[in-house]
Amino acid sequence: MHVILDSLLFLRLIRPDAKRIMDLGAGAGVPGVPLKIVRRDAEVVLVEARQRRASFLSEVVRQLGLPGCSVVADRAEAVAGRYAGTFDVVVMRCAGAPASLMPLALSFVGPGGSVVMSGPPTEVSSTRGEWGEWVDVDGVAPGERRRFLVVAKARG
Repeated sequence: MHVILDSLLFLRLIRPDAKRIMDLGAGAGVPGVPLKIVRRDAEVVLVEARQRRASFLSEVVRQLGLPGCSVVADRAEAVAGRYAGTFDVVVMRCAGAPASLMPLALSFVGPGGSVVMSGPPTEVSSTRGEWGEWVDVDGVAPGERRRFLVVAKARG
């Protein structure tokens, strides 16, 4: 349950008018599936390179009846051309160094959009100011804090 509630913390950093959301490296579907459940008005695309996980996500989307939620079973690099600049926000759970993930994630975001990446409990000093801003938000448990790296793409 905690991981689902934790996924909803992304909502504190996503613009309310964001209508197209990509979950890059969706894995088990967090944060993308919980975001879609709460944001019924948004289109959510779950990108997952591992076929077994992508099949699981397709079944979750079908079983939960989530219209406007789709699964792309491919590597992000392979779909970069098809989805370049088409999303309002890309969300990611910390899956590597921001410096290696951010250029690709930003390629999916249109002007004025953003990338929101959950981060480690402490700021990664090598990325401070390099990509965006580390933001702390209140976590699910009392006194708990969560860190997110938020990178905004300039408007045209």
